[in-house]
Amino acid sequence: MPALRYMHLDVFAATHGGGNHLGVVIGAEHWSGEAMQRFARWTDLVETTFLLPPAASGASYRVRIFTPHKEIPFAGHPSVGSAHAALECGLAQPADGLLWQECGAGVLPIRVEESRVDGEAAERRLLLKSPGERVLRTGRDAHPLLGAALAGIGAGVLPPALVDGGRRWWLAEVGSEAALRAWQPDHSAIGALAHASDSMGLCAFARSAHPDYQLVVRAFPAGVGIIEDPASGAANGLIAAYIAQAEPHGALAARYVVSQGREIGHDAQLVAHIVDGTVWIGGRSHTIIDGTLDWNAA
Repeated sequence: MPALRYMHLDVFAATHGGGNHLGVVIGAEHWSGEAMQRFARWTDLVETTFLLPPAASGASYRVRIFTPHKEIPFAGHPSVGSAHAALECGLAQPADGLLWQECGAGVLPIRVEESRVDGEAAERRLLLKSPGERVLRTGRDAHPLLGAALAGIGAGVLPPALVDGGRRWWLAEVGSEAALRAWQPDHSAIGALAHASDSMGLCAFARSAHPDYQLVVRAFPAGVGIIEDPASGAANGLIAAYIAQAEPHGALAARYVVSQGREIGHDAQLVAHIVDGTVWIGGRSHTIIDGTLDWNAA
């Protein structure tokens, strides 16, 4: 079997090592879905993706996304990281500032934002357009198990909500940044809520007066067996959409920065940008390992 290119990325990191791991395999179009799943199980990363030639008209490339246990149609940090890999490998180039990613959720745009110093690119952010959001239920009584999942934490301005947009999450605003960072949630209660409501789990957020970020987020995707996620693209997209809908003229209704992951030893930074009601969520990615993959896919 020919050696393939493999990249290990740090996605949504404020500093190296602060974001979410992602493995990306380039050139495995001859692999079966079963072979991809076997490799994703071996990496044991939250997600591993495979960059493939596009099949849909207008797409820049195609991506298949695998957890260690199953293929999923869409996720935030694998989409942004895969776009970073496609640019780094020269597999795709933006047109009018956009890449078009083909995945299980359709063909989705990814915006490429580059800052320049003395004519040279200094920093690149990739922002993914959320695939549409729907608020399904709101209120602390929206589900019989929600109260137990939120035990020990005070409520913020907005009521808890179940929001669907590619992934389904319970969202809950907390009264203060300090309270959210210190919270010791009942993970079994969050897991019970996630499985009973067919959701990823609970994503809690709090507003902040810190000069470097305006929102703090903690995500508990117990529905897929993860205790706490260090950087959550899709969940942050749902939070941004919920805030923009509830407070269309508020301080967070246009653009803000998110801090996530410090409670578990990470330091992720995401940017939410809302334009005419459309949510773009993203940040920076770093290539940590770039090499070849010696793997028998048979």
